[in-house]
Amino acid sequence: MRNWHKIKIVLIASLLILPFASCDRENDRTRVEIRGNKFYINGFPTYRGREWKGSNIEGLLFNSRMVQGIFDDSNEQTARLWKYPDTGTWDPDRNTNEFIKSVEEWHSYGLLAFTLNLQGGSPTGYGNKGWINTAFNADGTLKKKYFTRLYRILDRADELGMAVILGLFYFGQDQELANEQAVLNAVDNTLDWLNESGFRNVIIEVCNECDVEYDHDILQPARVHELIVRVKNRKYEGYNYPAGVSYGGGNLPGVEVMKVSDVIFLHGNGVDHPDLVREMVRRVRVMPEYNAHPVVFNEDDHYGFDEDDYNMKAAVESYASWGFFDYRRDGEAYEEGFQSMPVDWAVNSDRKKAFFEKVREITGGFREEERR
Repeated sequence: MRNWHKIKIVLIASLLILPFASCDRENDRTRVEIRGNKFYINGFPTYRGREWKGSNIEGLLFNSRMVQGIFDDSNEQTARLWKYPDTGTWDPDRNTNEFIKSVEEWHSYGLLAFTLNLQGGSPTGYGNKGWINTAFNADGTLKKKYFTRLYRILDRADELGMAVILGLFYFGQDQELANEQAVLNAVDNTLDWLNESGFRNVIIEVCNECDVEYDHDILQPARVHELIVRVKNRKYEGYNYPAGVSYGGGNLPGVEVMKVSDVIFLHGNGVDHPDLVREMVRRVRVMPEYNAHPVVFNEDDHYGFDEDDYNMKAAVESYASWGFFDYRRDGEAYEEGFQSMPVDWAVNSDRKKAFFEKVREITGGFREEERR
């Protein structure tokens, strides 16, 4: 009886403490905001007071394309292509587990954001050939296993004070949604899930490269701004998730997209000279519809970080955020690439090391005591 009395005391104490512990976690959530052309995290501009070679980087958002963090393939014929070299099998949970283990290392170099996508990206770097990777059912409802993996990644980013650029749709996968209503359902269901989960560290990229090969009209350039507006109009106690959409490499956003976007996403694929990066940013900022939005390259497969001039440097000098896109080239080892499946999420190849070392040089990195 004495033991039962002790157990009752412990249970009552636990019930009293739990609501307050839950409340503290909610209040401690990372909050990403856009104020003018700067990003703020938890009320402060990113990289506060930091300059690099005469360029102001306060308010920028250095990022990396990590879109396969929740990847899976429901096509049995192609799923075997993604087998791990050490086990000979594909494992989506292993992929997410290893992703999560690596996030703190990325952050330590000064990285403050990464891009995920609910329909991934090409698991071979470029191109689509029959694989099926989507977090949505045909009617736009959410697949539980995908969103369980997503929750774990967003939660880890939240703990570290990082932003996540969350893409909703990817060409070559959007056809898995039955119709336009399913697309709308997918948008609404995702935003409701984010809100119910308590995340405020998410920036929405409605779709990746809307001007490429989407099946649904509403994901194409003439109408995609409707989905940006839909995201912004879906408010939760006055809060809405910041939103934008990307275009193919070297292309600028359309007028309607410029009017409604919170952030201007650009891609540097195919932009083979740094001066062209500078010109892209300049042309965006002289558009009549531009209203001091942050400009973010969240995909660029040009490197050259040890050269006199390179795309990342050109972006920084133009006060634009820059994102690393790395994929495995033909004949390269498993360690290469952050998009080609299966992914080795560690910083262990020459390209990965060069990028992260450059981020640390520019940002100063984050010491242990500066992390959340």
